[in-house]
Amino acid sequence: MKHLLLAALAALVVQPAMAQDMVTYQTEQGFDDVVFGLESAILDQGLVIDHVSHVGDMLERTRADVGSDVVLFEKADVYSFCSATLSRKVMEADPMNIRFCPYDIFVATFPGAPDAALVGYRTMPEGAMKEVEALLDTIARSAAGLD
Repeated sequence: MKHLLLAALAALVVQPAMAQDMVTYQTEQGFDDVVFGLESAILDQGLVIDHVSHVGDMLERTRADVGSDVVLFEKADVYSFCSATLSRKVMEADPMNIRFCPYDIFVATFPGAPDAALVGYRTMPEGAMKEVEALLDTIARSAAGLD
């Protein structure tokens, strides 16, 4: 039942869906296609992928260990990267913007909907960090095939 609910919720996401603290784009593409698009979009911006967190694999691997029978994701990864130029700019505006670096974009598919990937990112606060948010949006839209 929970699997169907998660799949139904994923299907309701509009382009772009804006929760209070994130922007997401639903695609008709599978996970691997969106990941390829995301990696390409990051590299096309002249950026380097610092780390890929395989969140979905970790949650599945530890599911029984924590006493759960709920499969949350078919696949789910978080890509972390940074921009030296943009990071310097936003941290010169406010050194405490360090808390947002590196920047992350996630890709996920849900049980029962492996060909409908969701790609998104956390929104940034008003001010200098909106430029980072614009970069994240450009990359996420490209990964979702929306530009």
